[in-house]
Amino acid sequence: MFQHAYQANHIENGHVSISDVSKANWGAQIGNGAKDPNGSIGRGTSEAAETDSSGTGGMRDSLEGTGSTQNDLIHLKRRVGLFSGVALIVGTMIGSGIFVSPSGLLVRTGSVGVSFIIWMACGLLSLLGALAYAELGTMNTSSGAEWAYFMDAFGAWPAFLFSWVSTLVLKPSQMAIICLSFAQYAVEAFVAECDPPLTVVKMVAILAIVSILFVNCYSVNLGMAVQNIFTSAKLVAVLIVICGGAYKLFQGNTQHLQNAFSGPTPSLGAIATAFYTGLWAYDGWNNLNYVTEEIQNPSKNLPRSIIIGIPLVTLCYALINVSYLAAMSATEMIESEAVAVTFGNRILGALAWLMPLSVTISTFGSANGTLFAAGRLCFAASREGHLLDILSYVHVRRLTPAPGLIFHSLIAGAMVLYGTIDSLIDFFSFTAWIFYGGAMLALIVMRYTKPNYPRPYKVPLIIPILVMVISGYLVAAPIIEKPQIEYLYAVVFIFAGLIFYVPFVHWGYHPKFMDNFTLFFQMLFEVVPTTSMAMFD
Repeated sequence: MFQHAYQANHIENGHVSISDVSKANWGAQIGNGAKDPNGSIGRGTSEAAETDSSGTGGMRDSLEGTGSTQNDLIHLKRRVGLFSGVALIVGTMIGSGIFVSPSGLLVRTGSVGVSFIIWMACGLLSLLGALAYAELGTMNTSSGAEWAYFMDAFGAWPAFLFSWVSTLVLKPSQMAIICLSFAQYAVEAFVAECDPPLTVVKMVAILAIVSILFVNCYSVNLGMAVQNIFTSAKLVAVLIVICGGAYKLFQGNTQHLQNAFSGPTPSLGAIATAFYTGLWAYDGWNNLNYVTEEIQNPSKNLPRSIIIGIPLVTLCYALINVSYLAAMSATEMIESEAVAVTFGNRILGALAWLMPLSVTISTFGSANGTLFAAGRLCFAASREGHLLDILSYVHVRRLTPAPGLIFHSLIAGAMVLYGTIDSLIDFFSFTAWIFYGGAMLALIVMRYTKPNYPRPYKVPLIIPILVMVISGYLVAAPIIEKPQIEYLYAVVFIFAGLIFYVPFVHWGYHPKFMDNFTLFFQMLFEVVPTTSMAMFD
């Protein structure tokens, strides 16, 4: 199930031609680590010789894992530059949250001042975490982010559990929520005096998923162009809000910003859940690490994109919150179902329609970036044998990881149609921070077990230690403050992945029907593996 199936007998497309089954079988053996007649290793051909597989600190030329290289006939090309990297970070971080429900922090903290501090603290935490990820991402330039780092630091089963949870729940549910938010505002533009029908909202959300899937399957360049355009558009929307707030402040409307700390002091558990609300708005700060194989000059552009993108988002969030409070009170923000729309009605007059349009643009761009990154996680994990083989295949002409993109879109679509996504997110948000903390631990561990690995970008060790401690607090505090059975369900779901890991990955059990399954979808989608293909040209 998780080992490379036979290649197609004939894939005639100008790129790949496999003439017979014996070649296909040989290719499958090489993909599983067998040597070719020249003595090179198939599954590891893209990786420089490693002298430190035991983790004793020896040197090797590269930490690029089992990623595809420019020597492969089929590979993911490096087409993401600095501007596109910043656009991916900013575009996925700025979604619907800051426009629709920034009042969640006010509810949990009971204080304008404390909520503002948490907004800033969430931005700082995201920046520190992303800087630590920049070291990990320049040290291992394979796609997959946490999955690749867990493989390097801890081995196969922690990496598998991450891909299990992220692929089946975290990434699809994130995309489902974003697309539902997009659909809600898109449909409301055509409904005057009543709530839009739920069925129509879901159908529009499904249409958005299909559209985004088509864009990302058609071309990486098109997907990044959409990301760049929509990110630029949402920054214009942010600028409109900020300028409107500045106008109100210039008129002297500062009363809602006075006595900012007059509310009661929130408990430690309430602060942790408030952080969850804020960090959900910042979510996406690590998405660029999922596509490092496609970044041009990743050792420079990855940290540069992070250093530019995350402070820009933090500044935008701070100024947007000040603008909202210049136009309405904290109570009005809490009672508003869509704060940006209320703001637009008060400030923009006849141009108030710009705010719903801004939310739809923002959410569509965020969903596009989310799918772009999520498909690369499937691609990286399945290439190592941790997920279905077909998910690691790339379209022979367009060089996009189409099967992984389709798989994520199908799960997200199912969640839109049948799931109650909000409850999933509420109790799986802390799961994400388990893995973020695990990535920090991976960095710390590899500083000692693999000290000679190349690190083009290196952060002070205090940064991953601090983020790991905060991650532990964010995971533990809500459980201690308000224990709920759903937290246990989430933990059980994580470790339930071992039921599949042990037989299919650790023991290598391979059901015979999976060969035909892989072959059918390989022919249907016109996709091939990224490794062991050049010899068959």
